[in-house]
Amino acid sequence: MPLSASRPRRKALSMTSLIDVIFLLLLFFMLSSTFTRFSEIQLFGASAGTQSTAAQSENTPIFLQLAPEDVRLNGQGFDLSRVPDGVAALRGLDEQMVLISATSDDVTAQRLVDVLMILATVPNLNVVVLE
Repeated sequence: MPLSASRPRRKALSMTSLIDVIFLLLLFFMLSSTFTRFSEIQLFGASAGTQSTAAQSENTPIFLQLAPEDVRLNGQGFDLSRVPDGVAALRGLDEQMVLISATSDDVTAQRLVDVLMILATVPNLNVVVLE
């Protein structure tokens, strides 16, 4: 009796299904992840013993009061889209300007981010957010 008849024959291992699974996983992870940052805001924390930007400035800072439905620059009400124009009008000819922002307790984080994104378009403006 020949040896090959007593042993069962092994099938060749198919790699097609493994490659398909790896390709599908790769495709899933590529489509579900993001490679770009849609927007980001530069935030800096204050450290003890350093002077704030407002204290170093020689100009009088602009004061922004943020409420859930209202934005005020130095006491004057502004529409959210008109805030950069209001800052430019209050700034005058000064190169560097400091804007101090105070929020009421019921302002959402998204509302604050919206205002900070709009203020980021104003050149040479340092924004200080009060707690």
